[in-house]
Amino acid sequence: MNRTALNQSWPRPTRPQPIVFLGGGGIVNDAHIPAYRKLRLPLAGVYDPDQARARATAERWKLPRVFTSLDEALAQRGVVFDVAVPPAELVALVKRLPRGSAALLQKPMGRNLAEAKQIRAACRSRRITAAVNFQLRYSPMMLAIRDAIARGLLGRVIEVEMHLNYETPWQLWPFLQKLDRVEILVHSIHYLDWFRSVLGDPTGVYARTVKHPAHPKLASSRTTAILDYGDDIRCAMSVNHAHVFGPRHQCATVRVEGTRGAAVGSLGVNMNYPRGEPDWLEINTGGHKWKRVPLKGSWFPDAFKGTMSNLQRFVAGEDRVLHTAVEDAYRTMALVEACHESDAHGATPIPR
Repeated sequence: MNRTALNQSWPRPTRPQPIVFLGGGGIVNDAHIPAYRKLRLPLAGVYDPDQARARATAERWKLPRVFTSLDEALAQRGVVFDVAVPPAELVALVKRLPRGSAALLQKPMGRNLAEAKQIRAACRSRRITAAVNFQLRYSPMMLAIRDAIARGLLGRVIEVEMHLNYETPWQLWPFLQKLDRVEILVHSIHYLDWFRSVLGDPTGVYARTVKHPAHPKLASSRTTAILDYGDDIRCAMSVNHAHVFGPRHQCATVRVEGTRGAAVGSLGVNMNYPRGEPDWLEINTGGHKWKRVPLKGSWFPDAFKGTMSNLQRFVAGEDRVLHTAVEDAYRTMALVEACHESDAHGATPIPR
């Protein structure tokens, strides 16, 4: 393998704007603020309709201000809004963002494609520079794989697969029980978005997403999907969130194979969540020799540095491309919609 270290981080904005949090829940405390603190980004304050939660977040992280109303928070100028609300609340909030503002929107981009269209239309009409927080693309592991592909170390990519088998503590997110769509929309959407970042848009998808007896109130918690990229590229994911039989056979494996080499890694945060396990990555550039790539961080919280950095650098003119802009994120939402359409239509009947 090329001795030059693979890139694992996104450049920090040189002139960062203060960040206003709209929502102060678990993801903000577990990932957003820890990532931004690592980058020494200025944090302006937090608003949450649950004022006790907002105060707790501000006290924990010594934020300078707790906004007592959404209007007060939205009145801030020269800031970037970090919108971290449940999917059902996203459309209404985006429609209230100030004209010409910049915002990082929590994924998914609404509950379905119809809401994604409303969010896209609102951002267009209000000239909002917005990205959706599909941060898996920016994890140290995925950036390293992206760099290996760009350098030609793997050759032409012909095989991409996600295989996940572990127990997820769904009780941490009670709002999910109210959603008509769960597993693909709030979890595997990350993998669908990442597939797109590696291979582009597929021509179609075959998908099935199902419930589990242990989680009867969730619309789904297990998914299988195959993405169509032509007759010599295989792209698939198999996701089971209900493996309760101990850690021995748990896995969260990503595998990329090309005509010259391969990469295999593990998304450790998925196992023993939220504590997680370390991420790891190995690369083979031919033959039978694999090399462990020392990773500088993990998906949580380090990937969250990348989405905010790309947005802030794009606003400042330092980055030419906003990689998870709402226009691109809409295509991921369209793929999610296609998965659910495939699931609804069912399998091809076996001829008698």
